[in-house]
Amino acid sequence: MPYYNYTGYDAEGKIKKGVLEASSSAQAIDRLTERAIIVIDVVQSTERGKSKKIVPLTLEGHIMFCRSLASYLRSGLPLADALKVLGKQTTDKKISAVYSVVLEGIEGGKKFHAALQECGAFKETLLRIVESGEQSGSLIHVLEQVADQFKLEDRLLKRIKKALTYPIAMMVIGTGVVAFLLVYVVPKISVLFEDVGQTLPLPTRILIALSDFVANWGITTLLIVSLILFIMKRRRKSIPLPFMKALRGRLTLSLVMTHLATLLKSGIPLVQALKMASVMDSNPARWMEASDLVKAGHRFDRALEKLGFTEDVIYVIRVGEMGGDLTTALSNVGETNWEIAESQMDRLATLIEPVMTLALGFSVGFIVVSILLPVFNISGLVR
Repeated sequence: MPYYNYTGYDAEGKIKKGVLEASSSAQAIDRLTERAIIVIDVVQSTERGKSKKIVPLTLEGHIMFCRSLASYLRSGLPLADALKVLGKQTTDKKISAVYSVVLEGIEGGKKFHAALQECGAFKETLLRIVESGEQSGSLIHVLEQVADQFKLEDRLLKRIKKALTYPIAMMVIGTGVVAFLLVYVVPKISVLFEDVGQTLPLPTRILIALSDFVANWGITTLLIVSLILFIMKRRRKSIPLPFMKALRGRLTLSLVMTHLATLLKSGIPLVQALKMASVMDSNPARWMEASDLVKAGHRFDRALEKLGFTEDVIYVIRVGEMGGDLTTALSNVGETNWEIAESQMDRLATLIEPVMTLALGFSVGFIVVSILLPVFNISGLVR
C-alpha cells in the first residue's frame, strides 16, 4: 500500500505531521479522524524510507527494545505511544530510525509483528513470538520472556568471545611472526645454503618451499580466503567444525525447547508452536515433521522418538506430557541443555589455549631446526 504525508491538528490544537500507510487518501483521512486528528493536508509520499537507513539491531538492542516496550505497555501506554517514547529516549539515530519505521507501520494499520517484519531490523525469532503474543493476547508477557531468552543468548556469545580472545590474539601474533620469518629471514639464509652446493636436509627443503610459496602467493591466498569468508558471512553460512557439532546441537535444542515453552504459555497450540519454533533450528524440517506427527494424533514424546531424539529428552517430555505440565518439561529440557552447552564451551575454551601454544611453538621450532640442520652439516664438513 502507498504511504501518505499528512498535516493536521490534534485535540489540543497542536500541529501533527507524519507518514501513514493506507490504500487511498480517503482511507488515510478516515484513520486520522479515528485518532482525533483534524486533517489539513494529505499527500502521497514518494520518498518514504530513503532518508532512513535501517540496520539490524544487536542482541542488546533486542533486549532493550523488548524490556522497555513491555514495561511501557504494562504501565498502560498504547503501543503507538510506547514506540514514540522509545524513539525519543534513544540517542542512537539508527535505532531511533528503526522505532520510527515500526511506528509508521502501526499507524498505517499493520499488526505489530507485520510492522516489525517490514522494518527488517529484528530477528525472525522475535517476529514469531510477537505474532503468537498478539494472537493469544499476552504480548506483554511474551516480550518479557523473549527478552530473557535474548539475554541468555547474549551472555553465551559474550562468554564465547571472552574465551576466544586470547587464542585468537595468540594466533594472529604467531601467524605474523611465522610469516615474517618465512618472507624475510628464510630467503636470506637460503641464499647462503645454496652457495654451499650440498644437498639440504628434508626439513630445510620444506621450509624453503614454504617460504617461496608465501613470498609469491601469500597475498593472493590471503585475498582469496578473505573473499570466501566474506561471501560466507553474507550468505550467513559458517565453516562446519566437527568438535562444535555437539555444542551447536545442545544450544539449538535449548533455544527451540525454551521457545516452545514460551509459545505454549502464550496459548499457542503445540502443532502451530512447533512450526513457529522451527525457525530457530538450522534444520527446521525435523520440527515441521514433528508438527505433522502431532497433528496426526501422535503424542509429542512419540513424535520425538520417531525423529531420533535422545532418550533423556524424550523421557522428560513424556513425564511432563502425561502429567499435564508440558511447558515446565520443555523449560527443564531447555535449561538442562543450556547448562551442558555452557560446560562444554568452558572445556573447549580451556583446551584451545594450550593447543594454540603448542601449535605456535611447533611452527617456530620447525623453522629454527630447519635452519640449524644445514649449519650443523656444514660444521661437520669443515672438521
